[in-house]
Amino acid sequence: MPPRGNVYVIDDDPAMRDSLEFLLDSVDFQVVLFESAVAFLDALSTLEFGCVVSDVRMPGIDGMDLLKRLKTNGNPLPVVIMTGHGDVPLAVEAMKLGAVDFIEKPFEDDRLIGMIETALKQPKDGGRGEAVAPDIAARIETLSPRERQVMDGLVAGLSNKVIAREFDISPRTIEVYRANVMTKMQAGSLSELVRLAIRGGALKD
Repeated sequence: MPPRGNVYVIDDDPAMRDSLEFLLDSVDFQVVLFESAVAFLDALSTLEFGCVVSDVRMPGIDGMDLLKRLKTNGNPLPVVIMTGHGDVPLAVEAMKLGAVDFIEKPFEDDRLIGMIETALKQPKDGGRGEAVAPDIAARIETLSPRERQVMDGLVAGLSNKVIAREFDISPRTIEVYRANVMTKMQAGSLSELVRLAIRGGALKD
């Protein structure tokens, strides 16, 4: 069976690199490992199209610096950023810099595989992202003022408790607002909500 596509894994943790290589190789991706963003950038000119899966916190050039360099050079490789728990604000910033998605460690194998499959299909979609922006903006308009405040808190990486404290209402009430936001925005996950907020103009670059 031919490879499903190229995946370039960048992580300074050898155990994580080995684990991702085993996982992605088992589902027929062609995997290349890099121990640093510097090593990846050095090899970039020789690489075929593929999805980059990069840790965000690395010594030297970290995931954010890598995204900035790829964006500056107009490189088309889609990037999925791996973050630790509590790094949602950093992940939001990464998506503003052009990352196609982010995933929090520890993550489910199938979720990462699905993200990579989606990322590898992106170039075939052409300008699809721009075309859906007005529709997403319309979804944002359906949010009540309080729901909009809750969405802004969520995409800023705030917990339900922190948002509740900020507006002096119960965390349980925030859960209700959060569910309403996810339904109205048609978002199945926090990363999807962040993407929609960016494309709909709720988050500016």
